[in-house]
Amino acid sequence: MAYTSFTLEDLENDFGVKNKIVELFSEIKTLNPSERLKADLEEAAELPKRTEKSKSELIVSPILKEMRRRNDKFFTIYSGENLNADIERGLNGECDFIIAKDIGSFEVNYPILQVVEAKRHDLDVGVSQCAAQMIGARIFNERKKRQTPIIYGCVTTGDDWIFLKLEGDNIFVDTKKYYLSEIENILGVFQEIIDYYKVILTK
Repeated sequence: MAYTSFTLEDLENDFGVKNKIVELFSEIKTLNPSERLKADLEEAAELPKRTEKSKSELIVSPILKEMRRRNDKFFTIYSGENLNADIERGLNGECDFIIAKDIGSFEVNYPILQVVEAKRHDLDVGVSQCAAQMIGARIFNERKKRQTPIIYGCVTTGDDWIFLKLEGDNIFVDTKKYYLSEIENILGVFQEIIDYYKVILTK
């Protein structure tokens, strides 16, 4: 078994993690994209995006790098890396993007946010995979004796975005879907998540 094999029911049965649909972000402060990001996304709109790889390179990566620049390189970005948290229990495999606190490590260290590209535009399948990776990230951090009471996740088709939160024994899936056409909201959500970690990871 690997991250891609789990369903939400599997996660409840195997790890006792239930899923709930809630509003995660009630008052988002929107952020205007930089001219650099605007240009990247305008160019992306002109190019074919028929594969996950193309969407990753043309849409997801520029947005994540934008947030990294805005936050003085507080986090680093790993793309296509394996996160082997608990191989015996199936929490292993490749992750589309791992956002980790930047501590200057070459290897994946301190994952705080998982970003999954939905397969075949299926956000529901992406939610299960992302939830499994979030559980894996928490176990990975615990093994390294780093406490992360909340792990965030995100599933995207490039155009549609859904955010998740793992806290305690619950995976919370946002009731709201965000759209690339409203990039200001997506950036605002990412900023709220990053601001949370800036507080708890500096204590």
